Amino acid sequence: MELDLVLLSRAQFALTIMFHYLFPPLSIGLGLNMVIMEGLWMKTGERRYEAMARFWTRIFAVNFAVGVASGIVMEFQFGTNWSTYSRFVGDVFGSALAAEGIFAFFLESGFLAVLVFGWDRVGRRMHFFATSMVFLGSVFSSVWIVIASSWMHTPAGHVLVEHDGAMRAEVVDFWAMVFNPSSMHRLGHVLLGAFILGGFFVMSISAWYVLQRRHDDFAKRSFVIGLIVASLASWGELVSGHAQAQMVAEHQPAKIAAFEGHFESKNEPTGLWLFGWPDEEAQEVRYGLEIPGLLTFLVHSDFETPVPGLDQIPREDRPPVVIPFLTYHVMIALGTAFIGLTTLAGFLLWRKKLFEQRWLLWVFVVAVIGPYVANQAGWIATEVGRQPWVVYGLLRTEDAVSKVVPTEQVLSSLILFSIAYASLFALWVYVINEKIRHGPPEPDVDATDNVGLLAAAIGARRDNASLTASHRGEEEA
Repeated sequence: MELDLVLLSRAQFALTIMFHYLFPPLSIGLGLNMVIMEGLWMKTGERRYEAMARFWTRIFAVNFAVGVASGIVMEFQFGTNWSTYSRFVGDVFGSALAAEGIFAFFLESGFLAVLVFGWDRVGRRMHFFATSMVFLGSVFSSVWIVIASSWMHTPAGHVLVEHDGAMRAEVVDFWAMVFNPSSMHRLGHVLLGAFILGGFFVMSISAWYVLQRRHDDFAKRSFVIGLIVASLASWGELVSGHAQAQMVAEHQPAKIAAFEGHFESKNEPTGLWLFGWPDEEAQEVRYGLEIPGLLTFLVHSDFETPVPGLDQIPREDRPPVVIPFLTYHVMIALGTAFIGLTTLAGFLLWRKKLFEQRWLLWVFVVAVIGPYVANQAGWIATEVGRQPWVVYGLLRTEDAVSKVVPTEQVLSSLILFSIAYASLFALWVYVINEKIRHGPPEPDVDATDNVGLLAAAIGARRDNASLTASHRGEEEA
């Protein structure tokens, strides 16, 4: 069987970015929880909040280190597997990633050591400031990455220029590029998804401690903080998701049609499928349940305007339907479940019966899997739904790959990356499990650890920035 270079290159990039994306959302979401916990320590002076912040800092340190290590590979893939794409977007991505280095890297690197090693070396105010800056740095990092990704969906602020016989996009309006039509919608959605994951992660471990009757006061207080964060973010995600869907319908009609399995345009209000299986050959959704007119209402806020179907899109420009449809609906279903779970838990907490419901605590122990799946499913739906374009309307995916890299090398590297990432994930699970088994420190015990991990993470982050700068210099030369 002949190997497909484009398919293998896409599979390799999907593997690396999906694995890497297990870690940044948790760093962002856990960072917010840590800021709240340290803020409570600052306000109340209670050492229990200090011990709480120390414990979650340990988890944060491990996650941050693995996230840095897993993200380095992606820098090189642009130049190896996607050289045509790199030349096309180099000016746009160069400015966005340079801004990430200026606004995010220095905040994270400058204050990370203070966050982890400074518990007994700096004052409370300084340590709280360092925690806030590391959290803010992780948010800024996501801002510029999301802006670069969003530009690929809704390009703006650029002109196409021929350079050495090939076209490339050059930025003529930096702020139009930054505030392209989808960037702020997508940014809000991504950050809220990270906050949901952070809240559910805290609740999962805290619920486990309550069930095991260990660290009871610590666990219950941590659970409540995680519940508040996850609950507010889940309701916020509902609003954000609706706004983003309207934006997609306006700027990427083929994608919204694929999300909803809307094959045939009709001169009537368009229904919304709650579930089903899209049959691309028959151009219909099988085994599903449709609510008449609901898609029209959600997109246009009326019950009259039809939503265009895939039959309005040239066949060569249509995305695949099965993967976007299924992952989009998985994301929506999980988001609804998050709202239901957190609302139920909040009601029981108000009634002072939450921690008596052992069945519900067990649900929260395993429910942390949900935000991981939802974050991955959302990105899969977004990226596959953009096909066959890598830069929407400007550059096709099949034209973006490196033509000189043999398919056999892409396959072998894909296999090796799979093995390496499986080992790294196993290490992450092992170390996190050890931290959980050890439990939180006593309020008067120094909890500073992870020296080796954080030193390696800071060094890797610095080396990654140097490599990126070197790569940009070579490209400009």
